[in-house]
Parts: sequence; C-alpha cells; structure tokens
Amino acid sequence: MSEPPAGGTRISGTVTGDVSGLVAIGAGIQQSLTVRAAEPPTDEELADFRRALGELRARIAEAAPSPQVEAGAAERVAELEAAVVDAGKEPDLSTLEYVTKWFAKHLPTLAGAVAGVVIHPVVGKLVNAAGDAAVAEFKHRFGR
Repeated sequence: MSEPPAGGTRISGTVTGDVSGLVAIGAGIQQSLTVRAAEPPTDEELADFRRALGELRARIAEAAPSPQVEAGAAERVAELEAAVVDAGKEPDLSTLEYVTKWFAKHLPTLAGAVAGVVIHPVVGKLVNAAGDAAVAEFKHRFGR
C-alpha cells in the first residue's frame, strides 16, 4: 500500500459482486436512503382483478370452438389466478407467460383479454413490490 499524499489522507475502496443500494467512498459524505414498504393490493383491487378473471371466463364459454378448448382455457385461467393471487407475494411470471402463449396458440381471439389480465394493476403492484429484478423480468417477458 502506498503512502498517503503529503498533507492529506488517502482514501480508497473496492466494490465487487452484486451490489444494490447506496455506496460512497470518501470523506465528509452524508447519505440518506428511505425505503418504503410496498403496500399489498387492497381488497377492492383484488375484487377488481377477480372480476376481470370472471369476464375472461365468460368470454371463454362464448369463444371456445370445442369443449376441449373450453376446458383447457378454463384450466389456464385457474392457473393464471393462482399465479397472481395465490402466489402471496411475487406473481409467477413463468405461468403468466405460459398462459399468454397458450391462449395465443389455442384461442387467439381472447389473447388480448388475457394480456389485459396479465397487465392488470394488481399484477403490477405485486411485481413492483417484489423489487427491481422482478420488474426487469416482467418487462423482459411482457414488454411493459
């Protein structure tokens, strides 16, 4: 280690790895970081999400070309609901993506309605609460 410069203090630092948050190296630095806990969806918001699922279920009954497709679509909506509401914390993005692709392939007339459920404010609130990595992954998978 080298000597500090004449009349001063040598300050150095190394930051490695996966770092999140504030980092400061120096003299006389003051920092403040306020982190607010994300609020979970309200009962009203969850009821609105479930209404959107109910509307999707009703449209399936009208749009499905066969009983097999109708049954498959109903199963996918149940998976979608579980991936968001029953997850309890972070939505299961893999399931959301799978369900979206299933509808695009098997019942494309409802793909837009499914996308509307996937980007519902409750989903957004839960993804945001899960943190920056979850938000980035959501944007990567769904482009929002």
